[in-house]
Amino acid sequence: MENERGIGLVLGSSVAPERLSAAAAGAEAGGFDELWLAEDFFFTGGISAATAVLAATNRIGVGLGVVSAVARHPALLAMEIATVSRMFPGRLTAGVGLGVPAWIRQMGLYPPTALGAVRECVTGVRRLLRGEELTEQGRVFEFDRVRLTYPEGDQPTPIHMGVSGPKMLRLSGEIADGTVLSVAASTEYVQWARERIEEGRAIGGRTAKHRVTVFALYSVDGDEDVARAAVRRPLAFYKSNGPNALTDVAGISDQLRDILDRGGYDRLVEEMPESWVERLTIAGTPEHCAARIRAFHEAGADSVALFPMPSDQVDRVVRLTADEVLPRLTDR
Repeated sequence: MENERGIGLVLGSSVAPERLSAAAAGAEAGGFDELWLAEDFFFTGGISAATAVLAATNRIGVGLGVVSAVARHPALLAMEIATVSRMFPGRLTAGVGLGVPAWIRQMGLYPPTALGAVRECVTGVRRLLRGEELTEQGRVFEFDRVRLTYPEGDQPTPIHMGVSGPKMLRLSGEIADGTVLSVAASTEYVQWARERIEEGRAIGGRTAKHRVTVFALYSVDGDEDVARAAVRRPLAFYKSNGPNALTDVAGISDQLRDILDRGGYDRLVEEMPESWVERLTIAGTPEHCAARIRAFHEAGADSVALFPMPSDQVDRVVRLTADEVLPRLTDR
C-alpha cells in the first residue's frame, strides 16, 4: 500500500460476506491500489473477511479497517494478524482503533481509559508480533508469559490506528505506522488531523513516513442526483451517533445535535443539508468524483478508500470507477 496517491476500496459492513471475494477480484482487475475490510458492529468480521479477500486476489494490499482494540485481547489479535501475515507475506496492514463508542458499550466493553486501551493494544500487539514474551499488568490488559508460537518473519505488518479525536490522533502519530480517518471526514478535517498526527510524531521522535488513509462514502453515477441520494442514508447512519471531532472541525456539531434531539436518525435523513453530502462524501458524476478524490489527496491523504454505495450495486460502482474515474486521476 505504498502508492504516493493511492485509491482504495472499502468492503465489508453493508456488502454481504458471500459477495466479498468477487468484489475484491474485480477491484484488483480494475486497477485499485488497495482494499480495506471494515468491521462495523454488527455486520461482517474484519479478519475473516480480509483473509478471504487475500485468498481471492494476487497482489493487492489488504487492510483491516479497523478492528477494535477491546473486542479481542491484544494477544489474540496479534495471533490472528501473525497468522494472516505469514499466509500472505507483505500484503496485510492492520488497522486498530477503539471502535464506535456506542457499539462498544452495547457489548459492555468500554474501557476505563480509551486512550490507555488503544496504546496498550497497539504496543502489545507490535511486541508480540516481533516474538517478545510479555508479562505485565496494564490499566486495561494483563499478560502472563504470553508469547506467539508463530510470530512474524522479516516483513512486519504495518499497524495503523483508526482514530478521530485530537488525543487519539497524537497517539497515532507517536506509536503507529499510519492513520485511518473515518468516513464523513471533510478536507478541512484531513488537514487538521495531519497537524495532530505531526504533533504526536514529534513526541515519539518518529521520522519514518506516516501514511494517512481517509475513508469516504462514495457513489458515482451519470446522474449526480442519483449518486447523492445513494449516500444520504449511510451518511445519516454514521452521523446519528452524534457530534464528534469530524463535525466540530466541519462546524456542524450544533446543527447536528439540534436535528438529532428533535427526531434522531429519521429526522436527520429528512433535514440533513445537501451541503453536508457535498462536503462529507464523494458522490456525483465521474468527473466530480475524480475532483473530490484529488481534493482529499491535496488536503493530506496518502490514500482515499472509497466506501461504495448503494451496497447492492458494488460491482457496477467498481466497474464504473475503474472505467471512468481512475483514468482521470493521472497523478497516481
